[in-house]
Amino acid sequence: MTTTTSGIPSRPRAAGASRGVPFGRLLRVETRKLFDTRGNLVLSAVLVVLSLALVVGRSVATGEARFFTLAGTAAIALGVLLPVLGVLTMTGEWSHRTALTTFTLEPRRARVPAAKCVAAVAAAVAVSLVALLVAALATAVRGGAADWTVDPLGLLGWIATMILVTGEGLALGLLLRNAPAAIVICLVSPMVWSFVAQLGTTGETLAAWLDLNATTNALMTADMTAVDAVRLATSALAWIVLPLAAGFVRVLRTDVR
Repeated sequence: MTTTTSGIPSRPRAAGASRGVPFGRLLRVETRKLFDTRGNLVLSAVLVVLSLALVVGRSVATGEARFFTLAGTAAIALGVLLPVLGVLTMTGEWSHRTALTTFTLEPRRARVPAAKCVAAVAAAVAVSLVALLVAALATAVRGGAADWTVDPLGLLGWIATMILVTGEGLALGLLLRNAPAAIVICLVSPMVWSFVAQLGTTGETLAAWLDLNATTNALMTADMTAVDAVRLATSALAWIVLPLAAGFVRVLRTDVR
C-alpha cells in the first residue's frame, strides 16, 4: 500500500497496467475480426474460390501454360475484392457499433486502425500467395508446355499492387466510415477514370497521374521508369496516404458514443 500526498492510502498500480493492450495482442484481435463476421468470412472465401476458378478456368479453356499470365488472371478477382475487404475491415467498428467498447479497452485510438491496416495487408499478401500457388499448380499440370518465365521484380510488383489496392480500401473505409459509400467509390473509380481519360489531353493527363489502377501497371510489368514511379507515388498519395491520414485524424477527434 502506498500513501498519496493528501494522506489517503491507495493501492499500488499493478505492473504493466499503464502500458495498455500490447500491439501484438491487438493485432491478433484485429486479425480474428477479419473472419468473425459473416460478411468478412464470405468475402474471404469468395476471394480464394474466385481466384482459383479464374486461374483453373482459363488454363482449361484456353490451354494457357504461362505462369505469370495465369497469375494475372487471378489478379482480376483480387483487384476487385481486396479493396472491399479493406473497406469492411475499417468500417466494421462503426457499422456494428463496437467502437465505444474497442476504444474503451484501448484508449490509444490510433493503434486500433494501425492494427487493422497491418492485419488487412497481411491477409492480402496471404491471399496473393495462395493465388500464385494456384497459378503455379495450373502451370505445372501442362508439363513440358509450361512457361515459367517471370521477372522477380514483376512478381514483387504484382504483390505490391495487391497491397496498394487493399490500402485504397483501408484508406477510404477509415475516412468515410461508411461501407457502402467506400465500396462504391472503389468499384466505380476505374470506370470513371477510364471515362476521364477520353476527355482530351487534360483528362488523359489526369488519369495517367491519379488513376491508381493505371499507375500500378508498371509495377506488374517490371518496366517502371522514373516518370512511372512519380505517377505511382502521386496516385498513392491521393488515394491512400492523404485519406488514411485524414481518417486517423477523424478517429482521434471523433466523439465516440
